[in-house]
Amino acid sequence: LKIRATRKNHVNVLQHIQGYLKNYLDKEDKQEMIQTIENYRTGMVPLIVPITLLNHFFRKHPNDYIENSWYMRPYPAELSLQNTI
Repeated sequence: LKIRATRKNHVNVLQHIQGYLKNYLDKEDKQEMIQTIENYRTGMVPLIVPITLLNHFFRKHPNDYIENSWYMRPYPAELSLQNTI
């Protein structure tokens, strides 16, 4: 892994993934997603929180590319490895 996973890099990826929902979310849902990513950026919530919210929205508005990405589901859920990031 050449690029170190930093909070800043995660925020960038989360915002990029959020862009796939721009035509599907209403104003309130968009604002909730923006605020959740900001809360992660400032350290108020762990990474799993914005990922969980994104997964919720993608269940309602499926996208095969995102669904099959390693970023959204990198580990078996049973391991809970992202809970502390």
